[in-house]
Amino acid sequence: MKLVYPDAREWTSIVDAVAVLIEEDTFTVAQDGLRLRALDPSRTSMVDLFIPKEAFEEYPAIDGEEHIGINFNDLKKVLKRSRKDDKVVMEVDNGKLKVKLIGKATRTITMPLLDIGVEQLPAPKAVFTVTAKLASDALDQAIRDVEIIADAVKFEGKEDGIYVKASSDKGDLEIKFEREGDVMFEYDLKESAAATYSTDYLADITSKAASISDIVTLEFATQKPIALTFEIPMGGKLAYYIAPRMD
Repeated sequence: MKLVYPDAREWTSIVDAVAVLIEEDTFTVAQDGLRLRALDPSRTSMVDLFIPKEAFEEYPAIDGEEHIGINFNDLKKVLKRSRKDDKVVMEVDNGKLKVKLIGKATRTITMPLLDIGVEQLPAPKAVFTVTAKLASDALDQAIRDVEIIADAVKFEGKEDGIYVKASSDKGDLEIKFEREGDVMFEYDLKESAAATYSTDYLADITSKAASISDIVTLEFATQKPIALTFEIPMGGKLAYYIAPRMD
């Protein structure tokens, strides 16, 4: 079974972003594309990845599903050796995973496949009352600013836009994304909402995933998980769900 992704740098960014929450898990190779849905070790956050088969230069024709158990930290280290204009090949052969970086030269690294059971996780069913499409780098910068002040960030959805707030003995911070501002492209407010989340994962997510997509869809509701969805070329998506802090 062989998959070929045409842009090794982009594939590296995707793997890097998935590894924010998980160290080991399983890619599911399905008929329509590559999937992964997994919880972090504390089971308070979820990553949900889908890359359609059309995004691959080569994708296997299969019946049913195949699974590829991977240590993402190890895979990250391999992929960081990729260069501009490389393509990446992932090939399963005799219980091993061959990763080829093909450019001016072809480099092949063979890694062990992990025997990891596939946990069938349902998609989160939270009802969101605030939805916005934002420039992903603007959200990343906001979370970086929050990190200077506190380890928690409060999101408030109001009629005039989204407020990002933090407070601690170091000081107070407020950032406003205007409803019709330069970095907010869509805004849907069904009901005013406020919820607080840890910056631990948010900071890593926004910094890694912002390199994949220029736009992030942000969704939340009062004391409900926050969802961050980044679009991947050819109709794919990388989504995260983070449980609120109950202070």
